[in-house]
Amino acid sequence: MNLQLAVTSTRSRGGLAEEVCRKIADDIAMGIFLPGHRLDETLLASKFQVSRTPVREALKQLAITGLVVYRPNRGSVVAEITPEQLDQMFEVIGELEATCARHAAIRMTEHERQRLSQLHAQSRTAIQNQDAQGYDAINRDLHTVIIHGCHNPVLIDIVLGLRHKISNFRRTQFRNLERMSASYEEHAVIVEALMARDVVTCYREMRGHLLSARSAAAFVSPSWSAS
Repeated sequence: MNLQLAVTSTRSRGGLAEEVCRKIADDIAMGIFLPGHRLDETLLASKFQVSRTPVREALKQLAITGLVVYRPNRGSVVAEITPEQLDQMFEVIGELEATCARHAAIRMTEHERQRLSQLHAQSRTAIQNQDAQGYDAINRDLHTVIIHGCHNPVLIDIVLGLRHKISNFRRTQFRNLERMSASYEEHAVIVEALMARDVVTCYREMRGHLLSARSAAAFVSPSWSAS
């Protein structure tokens, strides 16, 4: 019984750290914590009403993604990412995911195509319910299916690594409910092209979709706008 409680406690702490990690990342992406801002563990623990332990674990996770920089004996600060660098990362991920979509148009299995259609239908329900968090989760799954659909392990590894770095900035766009609808319409064109095995449209529309996501994220958080 004690062992079971210990396991449950460990899982709870892990889940709490992930939740705090997401909240800090969202605050960074929304421009509440700007580049260079010192992330004080005590203040963050008070802000999120948790102990310092999950905050410390969250900051470690964020340091791995490059969103936060850990300085020995001086604590953590928000990484010095500029809007221009963020533009460049979105430009690269746009090209890479577009390449995935182009290959996926030919290489996706029937099971993957069916899964894609299911996710697209689910995202419509999320929009109808104005469920931004649910739409974001479905959006990530939909893109993951397309990425894996290219069936190129090297490309998949590179794309997922970069996607992880900017995932928080991609998520902020859905705070604007109108963006969810626009994203859905963009997905509709991509999904239709994938089903039709139209490699040219897949590449063009996926690239445009990621660039639109960058513009939408900048609109929600002007502090990350390069203009």
